[in-house]
Amino acid sequence: MSGTSILVYAERVGGNLGEIEKLLQGPLKDFDGVHVLPFFHPYDGDDAGFDPIDHKIVDPRLGTWADFKRISQTHELTADLIVNHASYLSPEFIDWQEKGDASEYAGMFLTFDTVFPNGGTEEGITSFYRPRPGMPFTAYEVAGKRRLVWTTFMPSQVDIDIKHEKGQDYLKSVLEALKSGGVKVVRLDAVGYAVKTPGTDSFMTPETLEFVEEITELIHSYGMRVLVEVHAHYTQQLDIAPLVDLIYDFQTAPLLLHSYFTGTVDRLDKWFQIRPTNCLNVLDTHDGYGVIDGGPINGKPGLITQDEMAYIFDVAEKNTGGHSKIASVVPQWFTLPHQINATLPNIVANDTAYFGMRAVQFFLPGEPQVYYVGLFNGMDDRELFAKSGQGRDTNRHNYTVAEIQDALEQPVPRAIIALARLRKHAAFEGLFSWAVTGSNSIELRWDNDDDFVSLEITTSVDAPAICIKASSASGVREFCSVEEFAAY
Repeated sequence: MSGTSILVYAERVGGNLGEIEKLLQGPLKDFDGVHVLPFFHPYDGDDAGFDPIDHKIVDPRLGTWADFKRISQTHELTADLIVNHASYLSPEFIDWQEKGDASEYAGMFLTFDTVFPNGGTEEGITSFYRPRPGMPFTAYEVAGKRRLVWTTFMPSQVDIDIKHEKGQDYLKSVLEALKSGGVKVVRLDAVGYAVKTPGTDSFMTPETLEFVEEITELIHSYGMRVLVEVHAHYTQQLDIAPLVDLIYDFQTAPLLLHSYFTGTVDRLDKWFQIRPTNCLNVLDTHDGYGVIDGGPINGKPGLITQDEMAYIFDVAEKNTGGHSKIASVVPQWFTLPHQINATLPNIVANDTAYFGMRAVQFFLPGEPQVYYVGLFNGMDDRELFAKSGQGRDTNRHNYTVAEIQDALEQPVPRAIIALARLRKHAAFEGLFSWAVTGSNSIELRWDNDDDFVSLEITTSVDAPAICIKASSASGVREFCSVEEFAAY
C-alpha cells in the first residue's frame, strides 16, 4: 500500500516550513508525505493562498524552495496547481489590463466574449454552475475598455483560458517550478470548473474529463503524480478515478457521520462495494467537513438522502453548541450548506467515535491524509472566525510551537500517529476485505499470508466502540481504546 500524509498550512503549523520539517523529522516521522497548502506569494490573499500573485515562488515569509527540496528528500511532497484562475494582482493580468491585445499575455484570461463569441442568452448564462451567489464574471477595464472577465469564485480570482496557448504556457511554467522544487504530487485545484462549455453547467462535463486526461499526461511528462480535487456526485468521482493517479474520497466522510449519528453501517457497506482504490482517504480538510458529496445532486440519488444530510447538520449544530450553523453557509443553489464549518472533533464530540472514524480512514485502500487540525484534536477557533467572518476559519487555527507540543502529548493525537505506524504493517501489502458484523458494526481487515490487521467499529450512538487487532512476532496484539492504541 502507498503511504500516509498530513495536510498543513505552513503559516498555521508553527509559522514556517522549518517548523514543519522539524515535525516530520521528529514526532510526525511516521507519516510518509506532506501536502503544504498554497505557499505561493502571497499565502494570505483573499482566498488563503488560492489566489497567488506569483504562482512560481515561495512566499519568503514561509521559507524558500530550498526548504521544500530538503523535505522532499525524506517525504513525498504535494503542492497545488491552481488550474482555474490567477490573481487580479498577478503581473500577467496587470500587463493585459494595461496593454490589451498588445500584451504578451493577451488570450491568457477568459472573457465573456471568449465563452460566448456570438453573444449569450439568459438561459445560457444562468446555466453555469458557480459555488458562489451571483454571475460568474466581473467587469474590468482593459486597455481603456470595460471587459467582462470570467471570475468563477471571487472577483479577485480571474479565470485562465486553459484552451489558449498563453494559458497553457502559464500552467507549464508553474509545473516547471513545482518540479524543480521537489514536488512529487500535483493537486489540480478547481479543475472541475476550468472548462467552460456553453449549453451546459460547465462543471465536470465530458469536456472537463478530456482536459483532465490532457493535463494528467502533461504532468506525467514532468515525472509527477496527479491528484484531482472534485466535489461532485459520487458517480462523477467514479468516472474520473480511472483518468488520474489519485482521486479524493469525499464520500466516506459524510457516511461515517451518518453511521455514528444514526447507529447504522449499511451506507458504508454500499460505498465500500463501489469505492475506487486509488483514493486519497480524507475526512476533514481546509475546506471544512464535506456533506454534499454523499447526497443527491441534480435529481441523482445519493449515498444518503437530503433528509439524512439535514440530520447530520442538525446533530453537528447540537454538538457544537449551535456554532456550526452560524459558521456554515447555504449556497444560492441549494437548501443546505455543502460543508460543516467546524472541526471534526467538535462535530463528533466523542473521542472513541472520532478515533473510530480515523481508524476507518487508515484501514481503507488508498492513501490516508490527515488535516493538521484533526491531527491535533483541535477545537473550533471561534475567535478567528469572529475576526475574519470566514466560516472555514473555524477549522483553520494558527498553532504555535507550544500548542503543537502540548497537543502531541494527548491520547487522541498520539493514537492517530500510531495509525500511521500501523499502516506500515506487512498486512497492508496484502488483500483487503470487510464484513458487516451487525446493524451497527463493521469489520475491516487486511491479510498477507500469516500477517493480518483488523478493525471493528461499533457505531452505537450512546456507546461507540472500537477494537484493533494486529499480528506480531509474539502473537496477536489487541487494542480496544484510544489510550491503549496510543501506545502502539
